Amino acid sequence: MLARTDRGVVRGTGTDGLAIFRGVPYAAAPDGARRFRPPVPAEPWDGVRDATRFGTPPPQLAAAPSAPPIWRPGDGLDCLNVNVWTPDAGGSGLPVMVWFYGGAWRIGASPMPHYDASRIARAGVVVVTFDYRTGFEGFGHLPGVPDNRGLRDQIAALEWVRGDIAAFGGDPDRVTVFGQSAGAASIVLLSGAPAARGLFRRAIAHSVPDGYLSPGEASGITRTIADAAGVEPTWDGFATLPPEAVLAVQDAPVDPVTRPVTAFAPVIDGDLVTGPPWSRIADAADVDLVCGFVHEEARAFLSSPVPPELTPETVSGAVKVGAAGARRYREAYPRLGDVDLTVELLSDAMFRMPTTLVAEAHAAAGGRTWLFDFAWRSPAGLNRHSIDVPFVFGLPDSRFAARHLGTPVPDGFDALSDAVRKAWTSFAASGDPGWARYEPSTRIARVWDDEITDGPAPVAPSLPIWMDALGLG
Repeated sequence: MLARTDRGVVRGTGTDGLAIFRGVPYAAAPDGARRFRPPVPAEPWDGVRDATRFGTPPPQLAAAPSAPPIWRPGDGLDCLNVNVWTPDAGGSGLPVMVWFYGGAWRIGASPMPHYDASRIARAGVVVVTFDYRTGFEGFGHLPGVPDNRGLRDQIAALEWVRGDIAAFGGDPDRVTVFGQSAGAASIVLLSGAPAARGLFRRAIAHSVPDGYLSPGEASGITRTIADAAGVEPTWDGFATLPPEAVLAVQDAPVDPVTRPVTAFAPVIDGDLVTGPPWSRIADAADVDLVCGFVHEEARAFLSSPVPPELTPETVSGAVKVGAAGARRYREAYPRLGDVDLTVELLSDAMFRMPTTLVAEAHAAAGGRTWLFDFAWRSPAGLNRHSIDVPFVFGLPDSRFAARHLGTPVPDGFDALSDAVRKAWTSFAASGDPGWARYEPSTRIARVWDDEITDGPAPVAPSLPIWMDALGLG
């Protein structure tokens, strides 16, 4: 299986009606003088380049203490690669879907087994996955160096798609980006960014988080990491450190109260990022948008059982609704006890309200907008952040899926997975996922569950609380 890109010819593999190309560079390795800097084009090559294996993942620690590391010291930094699954490498005009992985801005890699895109591609679309820099390599703030290198990597990957996807049977004018968590926030931010204008036509954003940093906050994080590493908080200081030395200290700013998950997020640079994800989505009214969330997102970040000291009153003061928010939540959800109400509040704060506010702003600007709530529960009663990802890719057997779905594979997985995937690929092909559009006047949402329903968004009672708190009412 051969394809000719702008940089040279690549050889992939053929399997079960698909041609698959892995590890194709979309930018040069960000090492040496290119370290901690925006991506630059890959060098062309002579002859035929092997594209049968994934490239190097971005430097990162293991996703969990018990998980095998996907990057190891010595793997290097040649991590800016794309992978393509196509059902018709010799054809033309197929819709294209480009996946943005999540991982709290600190982990994530396209070779992770739960991102195999074969089942999506068999629906008649060309699927691209790619790697972008995470952690300090991708989002660390350094004086005199452009911020948000991870986002700039994403733009470079989309530019590769624009220029080269026709060689794999895809239509560069029918590109849909889809992603989850940090990947979803990236998509929303790029939708309104002039630098990404015209690189995609449609977007699907799962669980958009509210994370972003001011330059002052980002500088403080860099100083903490530099102190832990024993270097100056400058490009010259960090460039002396091998990636594994940066990884060893990059979580130094993580704090159980103020930064419990990650020290990294996009930095407000006045260019790609001007504020929270919803702040510029109105500039992307020409991009069709599906966005949504998992109903009990926060349970992924809470111990079980939920500690009794976590109540709406103790939590609301730490999030943007303020101390008075607890009273309003009790009024909005009178049938919920303390634990479930705390989960409701934290799920709103972390993902549900940022996602819903993106839908509100996009629809209010005249954009074609759809909202969903992924409410399915595992047989153990689990519903939490990331549980929707195996359904999108149709992969219930990976280590990642087992952690969320349980084992054996639950009854009903295939039916719901097929329905989600059909909606996403139909949206990529025609611009219609199959349910009523979201409008601020009606706030209709699709609820993904064993029984799929459409109706008023389940988080509608929370929305006025947040709009008032954020001055958006």
